[in-house]
Amino acid sequence: MAKYLISFPAAAMIVPEGEWDAVVRDSHAVIDDAKAAGVYVFAGGIDESVPVALVSADGAAVDGGYRDARPLNGGFAVFELASREDAIAWAARLAKACRCAQELRVFGYDAAS
Repeated sequence: MAKYLISFPAAAMIVPEGEWDAVVRDSHAVIDDAKAAGVYVFAGGIDESVPVALVSADGAAVDGGYRDARPLNGGFAVFELASREDAIAWAARLAKACRCAQELRVFGYDAAS
């Protein structure tokens, strides 16, 4: 089993007026189904009201992230699944619920994690 990241940037989620409640309901239903299926690891959205901190190896923290990196925002879910095909199926369900395409990535296996 591998862990898959299913995500979208904030700009991708363009919800027509009056559909926000349905998006919330539908996306929560997919997460509830993933929990019931035993594949849910965690999910959420990046809280953009909290400033990004860049923390160095000596523990010093400064406001802001990497200067040349694309901003990390939007929503994500991590599911543990048996195959890429299963991951694509779950990503499609989230895409339908959120009304936007989802990016799919697999975490590299690390026996110690």
